[in-house]
Amino acid sequence: MINEQYDAVVIGGGSAGYAATRTLTAGGMKVAVIDGAEELGGLCILRGCMPSKTLIESAKRFSAIQEAGEFGINVEGSSIDIKKVFARKRFLIDDFKGYRQDQLENGKFTLIRGYAKFTSSHEMEVKTEEETKLIKAKYFVIATGSSIFVPEIDGLKETGFITSDDVLEDEILPESVTVLGGGAIALEMAYYYAASGSKVTVIQRSQQILSTMDADIANELQLALEALGITFYCGTKITSTSKTNGGLKALHFTHDGESKTVESHEILCALGRRANSHQIDCDAAGVELNRDKIIVNSKMQTSQEHIFAAGDICSPLDVVHIAIDHGEIAADNALAIEKGETSRLREVDYTAKLLGIFTEPQVATVGLTEVEAKERNLSFKVESYPFNDHGKSMVHGTEHGFVKIIAEVGTKKILGAAVVGPEGVELIHELVVAISLGATVDQLAKIPHYHPTLSEIWTYPAEDLADELA
Repeated sequence: MINEQYDAVVIGGGSAGYAATRTLTAGGMKVAVIDGAEELGGLCILRGCMPSKTLIESAKRFSAIQEAGEFGINVEGSSIDIKKVFARKRFLIDDFKGYRQDQLENGKFTLIRGYAKFTSSHEMEVKTEEETKLIKAKYFVIATGSSIFVPEIDGLKETGFITSDDVLEDEILPESVTVLGGGAIALEMAYYYAASGSKVTVIQRSQQILSTMDADIANELQLALEALGITFYCGTKITSTSKTNGGLKALHFTHDGESKTVESHEILCALGRRANSHQIDCDAAGVELNRDKIIVNSKMQTSQEHIFAAGDICSPLDVVHIAIDHGEIAADNALAIEKGETSRLREVDYTAKLLGIFTEPQVATVGLTEVEAKERNLSFKVESYPFNDHGKSMVHGTEHGFVKIIAEVGTKKILGAAVVGPEGVELIHELVVAISLGATVDQLAKIPHYHPTLSEIWTYPAEDLADELA
């Protein structure tokens, strides 16, 4: 067995892992990155953000063509060429993937293409295609990400199903699809299929889609997606699946106390992800878990102070910007401990917690929801404004959606904001800046906004709250 010694070892070369590696290397540490995946790049580039948004963009443009008549534009004979859609996706992803691969292979640190598991709190066994290595280090950053979770459903394996990985790889547009799940990934995939011409049914266990968001946000998005042709069943319990005599796939479930069956050409299982902690033997290192997630403190330290975690493996929200922040904080803190500067350890800050969903309309939130504000016993006011009564939105042809702002009584500080509407994930960033800087509704209301723009819609709830809280 080959022994190798490093100052720090990072397990995983995705967004969180690369952020940690880059920071540790810049700080002067001897670093190794261990990644045994078939392709380098991480979830976002290979099977997440970038490929999904590329497909969604094509579907969105195809859908816009179908609505062109409303704007006085005659379009006949339009169709979607799924092979060209995927060719464009592959071209873009190869570019993104190549860039990340170059970053990981630039020689500034050691890249080990293998699979690692702890043998003690300072040692790992790494199996590569050629050999097994014993790796020792003073510090570790676990950034092994997450993978698709498929629950046990009677008959599902026999009936057959697809996951988001398959959606992003298979050049197929099923005539009809039943989507299991009502979270961000499920709804983005449902929108992609529906906008591309498939008949889509969404089956959600909770009483609303987007179960962690405020009900008004979830309900507004559901109305918009129903107008696109998607059928929703919320508050369900899936009982089983089976194949029909005609070759379709049947999903059996209960809804409002009644047994129901939906038949479709395909079933998409989009019921969440699980953290990849089971592969690395956390027990051997004394790293504590909460189910599959690694438990970390605000400094990204695990139950072992010299072992850090970053990204989906420990995150309350599986999104890239948080993963990058985690990785940088973990690395900075390892460097600080090494220099004996424990007084300057950084802490993660979720004040401007941000989430975006690329359906049409888009959904985005930042900061606290109303539910969270109530749970914290905060005194707050909420104001909203609809897009269908806003000048530029009406020109845009928007029928669904609104923006809302949550502000604290007394301080007038903006606690949270949400948008369901056109370019919502872009629009939310004005409120991200405001919340990050601790702005009040008075300050937001006084910021000039060009007319007519989509972004000026924020001034309406801001002005109403400034008056109410005066």
